[in-house]
Amino acid sequence: MSSWLEQLERELDERLSAFLRNNPMQEQLFSQQHQQDRAQALQRQRQQLQHEAEQQRRQLLNLAEEVRAWQGRIDKARSAGADALTQRAQQHVNGLMDQGRVLWADLEDLGRRFREVDQQLEELQRQQQAPSPSSLEKDWALFEAQQELETMRRESGLS
Repeated sequence: MSSWLEQLERELDERLSAFLRNNPMQEQLFSQQHQQDRAQALQRQRQQLQHEAEQQRRQLLNLAEEVRAWQGRIDKARSAGADALTQRAQQHVNGLMDQGRVLWADLEDLGRRFREVDQQLEELQRQQQAPSPSSLEKDWALFEAQQELETMRRESGLS
């Protein structure tokens, strides 16, 4: 069944490619739609990464507050001479600090992924701003037609 599906997919791809070769305007529209879809997907991914980063920041801030509170408890237990309690509280703080390091590494990873998405978005914007070869050809043909029309006007004494 899988080979049948693969064969159907190949045949549909071939038909689409042939259609697009025979209809350049449709190919251009297809390409533009693909770029728009890609940009929208990248924007959604960017927003999701921002949301995740904000959650990570909140978790880090909450964790930092918890560490501060436990540091105060450690100081209190130490000044009271409760060494066993001080040691257990210090181990708890060490565990919290480990969690913080993991969260910080995750936040850095989110930042790296965010920069990658931003770069991809910028590249798409550059591609959309650059004239496509087909539009360049059309612009050139229009320029030549205008030049020829101007030459004909001068020769006939209209300008």
